[in-house]
Amino acid sequence: MSVYVGNAGKDALLDRGWLLGHFKDAGDPRHSDAVEIKWGTHPRGDERKQWVRGEARTALLVLISGRFRVELPDRSVLLAEQGDYVVWGHGVDHSWVAEEESVVLTVRWPSVAGYAVPQADRVTP
Repeated sequence: MSVYVGNAGKDALLDRGWLLGHFKDAGDPRHSDAVEIKWGTHPRGDERKQWVRGEARTALLVLISGRFRVELPDRSVLLAEQGDYVVWGHGVDHSWVAEEESVVLTVRWPSVAGYAVPQADRVTP
């Protein structure tokens, strides 16, 4: 049995927030093709510069702290209270912006490559 014990805040610094998913080494207990989990720490004004288009995953985003806005094609969802969350599925394009310093937990499934925005293209104040 393989076991990994860590701290989400510290481990998130190692892989752009991602704690679990296809991008971890195959021998790592955090490797999964089924699901991805991210501990996202975002300064005020941090935003995803490019919308995710042609989404092939389902996602759950839960606000831990701060104010975080998720932009969807037909609406804007503000997560303002701890525990607020939004779920979207296949085919739903999206983007986001941290209205205040925020921590969000994201769970996506399945874990597939092809959606990362290069760090140089992220907008951070």
